[in-house]
Amino acid sequence: MKKIIQFTILLPMLLLQFACDKGLSELNENKTNPIAIDPVFQLNNAVINLSFPVATLVYEMGIVQQMISPNGGVLAGANFNQDNRSPLAPVWQAYYRNVIRNTRDVIGFTKEMPTRTNLMNMGRILQAYAFMVLTDTYGDIPYAEGGLGYTEQLFLPKYDAQQAIYTDIIKELTEASAALDATKPTEAGDILYGGNISQWKKFGFALLLRAGMRITKADAAKAEAAVKAAFAGGVITANTDNAIMRHDANYLHPIGNTLNGTEGANFFLAKPFVDQLKNTNDPRLSAIAIRYVGAKSGPEQTPAVGTTDPTRQIGMPMGKDNGTAGAAATADGLASYYEYSQADRRRLTKGTAPAFFVTAGQSLLLLAEAAQRGWVTAGTAKSYYDLGVTAHMQEMATHDANAAVPAGAITTYLAANPFSPATAMQQIGTQYWIASFLNGSEAWANFRRTGFPALPANPYVGDIPAGTFIRRITYPVSEISANTTNVNEAIARQGADKMDTRMWWDK
Repeated sequence: MKKIIQFTILLPMLLLQFACDKGLSELNENKTNPIAIDPVFQLNNAVINLSFPVATLVYEMGIVQQMISPNGGVLAGANFNQDNRSPLAPVWQAYYRNVIRNTRDVIGFTKEMPTRTNLMNMGRILQAYAFMVLTDTYGDIPYAEGGLGYTEQLFLPKYDAQQAIYTDIIKELTEASAALDATKPTEAGDILYGGNISQWKKFGFALLLRAGMRITKADAAKAEAAVKAAFAGGVITANTDNAIMRHDANYLHPIGNTLNGTEGANFFLAKPFVDQLKNTNDPRLSAIAIRYVGAKSGPEQTPAVGTTDPTRQIGMPMGKDNGTAGAAATADGLASYYEYSQADRRRLTKGTAPAFFVTAGQSLLLLAEAAQRGWVTAGTAKSYYDLGVTAHMQEMATHDANAAVPAGAITTYLAANPFSPATAMQQIGTQYWIASFLNGSEAWANFRRTGFPALPANPYVGDIPAGTFIRRITYPVSEISANTTNVNEAIARQGADKMDTRMWWDK
C-alpha cells in the first residue's frame, strides 16, 4: 500500500458506516437500489478493519510462543491454556461486521457494473482473506450466508464445513485474481495498492498459494493444483508488493496501540522465540527486542535502561503466571519479570507501525516448500529459502528505519545457517514462523499445518490435555446463545467445541 491513512479518508468511512446502519430497511426493500457513496470507500473500510485485533496477543502469538503475558483477567488465554471467550469476541465481530459486511456490499453493488469489475474482484480477494482467517481460527463457520444479515436478513446463518469453504476460497481467488484487468478502469481511491492491478493480482495469487499450502495434509492433489495455479499467475516476491496496512496518528495499529498503553508493560517475548534468534545469531533479534535492565515494574521500563544488544536478550519461560514468573526471573538473574525482553514499542510495535497481511518473505518460503515437494520446478528450494529469509530481514526497515538489518548481516546469517535438503521442512517452517511475527493468525495456522518449529507444549495446566497445543478457538457465546441450531449442527459435524479439537485441514 502506497498511502498513509489520513483523517480525510476516515471521515467518509464513518459516514459510510452510519449510512449503512441507518438505511438497512431501504436496502432490504430494494436490494438493487444503487448507493450514493462510492463502493471503493467500503473496500477501504474492509482493508482498515483487517488489521489484527488485540486478541492475537492473548491467543495466537502466545500459542506459537512468540509473545506471552504472565497476567490473568482479560489477558488470560494461551498463557494459561485457558478457554477465555471474552477477549476473542472482537475477532468474530470485526471480521463479519466490519470486513465481510463491506466486501459483500462491494461485490453486490459492482457485479452489474462493467466499469467496476476490478473493484468487484478486489472485494472478492479481500473477502477470501477474511474468511480464511475466520475458518483457520474456528473451523466450520458461516460462509455462504455469512455477512448477509443486513442485506438479506440472514441473521441466523448456516455454518459450512471447512472443506467446502476452502474449495470455494480457492475458486474465488483463482477467478478473481485472473479476472483483474489493467486495461479496464482501475480504482485509484483504493488504499491498499492505489488501484495498481499488477499488485492486486500478486496479492490474490499469493493468497491462493497460501490457501493451497494450507490444505496439504487434507487434500494434497487440490493443494498442488492451487499452488501451481498461483505460481503461474505470479505471487508476491518483492517487499514493494507486500499487502500492508499503514497506520498513522489518526488510526493506530491495534496491537501497537495496546503495547503502548496500560498493558504494554505486561507482554514479553517468549523464551522459545528469543532462544531461536539468539542461538542462530539472527540479526532480526536486535531489530525486534529490547530489554529494560534492572526494571522492577512497568514504570521502570524506560529508554535509559533499555538495551537492544542481542546477547543480552532473555525471553520469558512458558507456563508462568504472575505468581511464579518472579521466581523464574530470579533464576535467570533478573531483578524482576519486568526485565524479560519485550518487542520494542518504539520501533516494531509502535502505534503507527504497519500491519502485514501477506508478504514476499512468506510467499517465497511457501515456494521453497512447494519446490521441496516437487510442485514448483522453476527454481530450487534453496534459492526460494534464501530469498525468503532475505526478504523478511529487509522487511524490518518497513516497520521502522531504526530496525533495518544491514545487508552484510543477512549474508553472514545465511552462510552460518545454510539450507539443507535433509532438514528442509523444519528450516522452512521455522523461518515462516519468524517471518509471520506479529501476524499471529498466520503463524499459528502454519505451525499447526507443519508442526514446525518443534516447540515444547506450554506446561501450564488449563483447558486442554497436558502436552498438547490449542488447535482452534471456541465459538463466541453470542453465537451459541442466538444461533444455537446452526452452531450445534457445526459441532456435531466438526467435533466438540473445545480448543483441542482439530479442524479439517489439521487432521
